[in-house]
Amino acid sequence: MKPNALVLRAAGTNCERETAWTLKQAGAEATILHVNQLIHSPSRLAEFQLVVIPGGFSYGDDLGSGVVFANQLRTRLKSAIERYIEDGNLMLGICNGFQVLLKAGLLTGRDVFDDPPRATLTWNLSGRYGDRWVDLRIVSERTPFVSGRKIVSYPVAHAEGRFVAPPAVLDELEADNQIVFQYVDGAGRPTQDFPFNPNGSERAIAGICSKSGQVLGLMPHPERNVRHFHHPEWTRLPKREHGDGYELFVNAVKHASHLAQC
Repeated sequence: MKPNALVLRAAGTNCERETAWTLKQAGAEATILHVNQLIHSPSRLAEFQLVVIPGGFSYGDDLGSGVVFANQLRTRLKSAIERYIEDGNLMLGICNGFQVLLKAGLLTGRDVFDDPPRATLTWNLSGRYGDRWVDLRIVSERTPFVSGRKIVSYPVAHAEGRFVAPPAVLDELEADNQIVFQYVDGAGRPTQDFPFNPNGSERAIAGICSKSGQVLGLMPHPERNVRHFHHPEWTRLPKREHGDGYELFVNAVKHASHLAQC
């Protein structure tokens, strides 16, 4: 049975089609829905086993990256999302979607929501929008989205991707294995150095998961490296069918398939 995946968009989202296409390639039925449609009928969330909030600039990021979208989740969809998570389903936020999930309190909470959120994503140390390829090490398998501790390559494209939090929160994330992706240098070591760490994120954090592992957010774009020729150095790499990002979606769809059969 194919699981149902929801790509949840808002005004300013611009990566929904690529995300939906990748989900379909990975074996899911994918539906693109504007958040206002879900607010009108929150019960529709129960139709899905996987929700993805893709990248872009939701509502122009006019009040800060992902802020308006995050407030919609917290104030209009909180009960529906709590039930959705309690049922064991998955959520993924990519780039702007990571900003949305983090600022909604869905990643650092001791329960489903954390009020207020205990971490944020803010302006890159460069003060500029950056678009480049980066290497990431998967350092935790707490979430079903990943399998195996290894290095992968995804592109980044953001201006507000620097992960910051109080030291106590960073220690907690580290101790609980919630740090899933870290930016690494050419030797595969976590780094604060530009350009390997493109935004200056503390502890080289590129992505984290919730305590349950059901919610994952990351700044780099796995949906932009799903074919082997997506990587700029593909002609120098060993020939293979898929790019590094494809596995993340396959893992998610596989887990969601089990949920769909329950």
